[in-house]
Amino acid sequence: MHSLFFAFSNNPSGGAQGGPSLLVSFVPILLIFVIFYLLLILPQQKKQKQHQNMLNTLRKGDRIVTTGGMYGTVHDVKDNLIVLKISEEVKIELVKSAVAAVIDRKAE
Repeated sequence: MHSLFFAFSNNPSGGAQGGPSLLVSFVPILLIFVIFYLLLILPQQKKQKQHQNMLNTLRKGDRIVTTGGMYGTVHDVKDNLIVLKISEEVKIELVKSAVAAVIDRKAE
C-alpha cells in the first residue's frame, strides 16, 4: 500500500504531464458563450429594436392591442403616452411601452 501511495505522490509537477495548454482548455467555454450570444442575445436585441421602432412610429388612427389584451384606436400620441380610444365615449391614457402590437396602420 505504501509503495502505491508513493508512486502517485512523487509527481513533482503536481498535475498531468504534457496536458493541454490554458488557451486550449478555454476554447470550449468561449465556444459556448459565442453560441449563447448568437442564439439568445442577438435575436432578443433585434426583437427589442423592432418593438421600439413600432412604438416610435405610432400615430393617430392606428389600431393596436395592449399587453393587457385591450384593443383600441390611437386617438393622440404624446411624448411617453398615448390616448387610446376603446369605444365611442371611453378614452384612456397608456404609456407607450404597454402597446404589444399594431393591428392595422392608418392609411396615409
